[in-house]
Amino acid sequence: MKISISTEIILLLVFALAIFAYIKDPALVLEGLKAGGKLFQEILPTMVLAFIGAGLVSVLLPRELMSRWLGEQSGLQGLMIATLAGALTPGGPFVQFPIVAALFKAGAGVAPLTAYITAWSVLGVNRLLVYEVPMLGWKLSLARIAASLVFPMIIGLLTRFLWTRLLMFG
Repeated sequence: MKISISTEIILLLVFALAIFAYIKDPALVLEGLKAGGKLFQEILPTMVLAFIGAGLVSVLLPRELMSRWLGEQSGLQGLMIATLAGALTPGGPFVQFPIVAALFKAGAGVAPLTAYITAWSVLGVNRLLVYEVPMLGWKLSLARIAASLVFPMIIGLLTRFLWTRLLMFG
């Protein structure tokens, strides 16, 4: 089994936190393990379903369709579709990033995928209706959403620009 650099970094961080916890109070290490295990049990079903969903997305969506709707050459239409999809897709990062990874492997472009991720995080309709409007009211919530609408597409285009420039270096 090959361990990625990000896994190595997380392993070092966990090890350092365990040492710090042990120095503070040896019982904290066991408490931390129990808390982590409980969180893992709570999140595991969602993660499993998200990865299965991402796998299904990658085999169900024809590459030609993906390329036409969300490919690098999909232009403004692809950015708008991705922005709308990101804004409407509920769920946390455990759901979103496996889906984005599957779409990327299926031929979606960098700009639309970045617009999707940005729209999900900035425009999320689910969060707007469940949290923002009840706590902040319609006026502030709609003003914020209206002011934020253009950013997923701008960030998508900027990401594509940087991506193509970074490819020259590696």
